[in-house]
Amino acid sequence: MRIVFCGTAEFAVPSLRACHERHAVVAAVTQPDRPGSRGRPAPRPVADVARLLGIPVLQPRRIRRPEAVAEVLALGADALVVAAYGQIIPEALLAGHRFGGINVHASLLPRWRGAAPVARAILAGDRVTGVCIMRMDAGLDTGPVYARRELPISDTATAAALGAELAAAGAEELIEVLAALEGGMAHAVPQPAQGVTLAPRLTREDGLLDWSARSAVEVDRMVRALNPWPGVTAPLAGLAVRLLAGGLPDGGRGQGPERATPGSVVRVAGEAALVAAAAGLYSVASVQPPGRRPMSAAAFLRGRR
Repeated sequence: MRIVFCGTAEFAVPSLRACHERHAVVAAVTQPDRPGSRGRPAPRPVADVARLLGIPVLQPRRIRRPEAVAEVLALGADALVVAAYGQIIPEALLAGHRFGGINVHASLLPRWRGAAPVARAILAGDRVTGVCIMRMDAGLDTGPVYARRELPISDTATAAALGAELAAAGAEELIEVLAALEGGMAHAVPQPAQGVTLAPRLTREDGLLDWSARSAVEVDRMVRALNPWPGVTAPLAGLAVRLLAGGLPDGGRGQGPERATPGSVVRVAGEAALVAAAAGLYSVASVQPPGRRPMSAAAFLRGRR
């Protein structure tokens, strides 16, 4: 099968590699380069891997522009495979391929339609998530589903680790769906009308923590879900710092003194600091002050004193 692959983020890389191993990937369409930290280009994992594999890379600023649509259609591919691309695919491209658009989505649709399903699932405290292979239509992740696989979400799952698991599972399911499409055996099931939730793109504001408005359990979910982007920023000992890692003490219950002022350091335990939230305690393991390197919470507090 001839495939045009649309993807940008690390989540898409396993699917790109799997398609390259079994099919002819005639081009990889990815987001344009943009500045990153310290003047270096921001990471573009799909573009980097595609170039290593010898796959031509296209980086249209807007995939919906007529000239971009014409360039992709001129490749004569059978299918358009999409995974963590970052732009809405126009209907002209979906209709212009024999097998249409096939999307690898990191949730159990219709739950968490949108750009940030992994982080939103952790933030919500979901116990299970998964990956769906969907036939794309004009809506936002509303198309019928060819295949789905469930994965549990552990109490310590981070967005990065869970995303990697889902990416690997998605690549495996994708290859089976492509084989079924070639053999005329694929069947897509419409999504149910009930249970729809949205997973909008994360912003910097999502990572601003108010200790008085969040329980320790919610703080723990934020730190696990929002690193590395947008990160969790919170006041600690009079300075706004990034919370890089931590967890719930007391066997994961996050219990603590009822009258402790939210945001106050209740005590230091080893290199961690136990901080009062609206309910319970959160154990801050490591932080990054502005303009400085990551350090343990205890080291940071020693410096503040």
